[in-house]
Amino acid sequence: MANEPKELQKQTAQTPVETERTRNSKVYVPKVDIYETKEAIILVADMPGVDEKSVDVVLDKNTLTISGTAEALAFQDHSIAYAEYDVGDYQRAFTISDEVDKDKIEATVRNGVLRLILHKAEKVKARKIAIKGA
Repeated sequence: MANEPKELQKQTAQTPVETERTRNSKVYVPKVDIYETKEAIILVADMPGVDEKSVDVVLDKNTLTISGTAEALAFQDHSIAYAEYDVGDYQRAFTISDEVDKDKIEATVRNGVLRLILHKAEKVKARKIAIKGA
């Protein structure tokens, strides 16, 4: 099972053709690391500048979409002379298999890092079968 490909697949991460954007800002594809344990699949997405008020996680059928907005920081009495990262929107979508219990998805964000825990459905968790003497 460890060597089988997972159905948690990256979809093309660009502004979807079927939607029109109303904000005039850049759209970034967040970098995501995916880990698997016996109990869950864990996604860790880097979304600098995003906090719990500016990030959304939506599950629609089998598509899990993460999106967020990073706003420019406002400073009193001075302005930014040089900046190495820009503000804008983040968006990325994943196809979720039946391996995931869709009612047990957890999301937290801290310091611009979104962490999703997708708990596995009971039917796909490995379990030890008790052997009884005949």
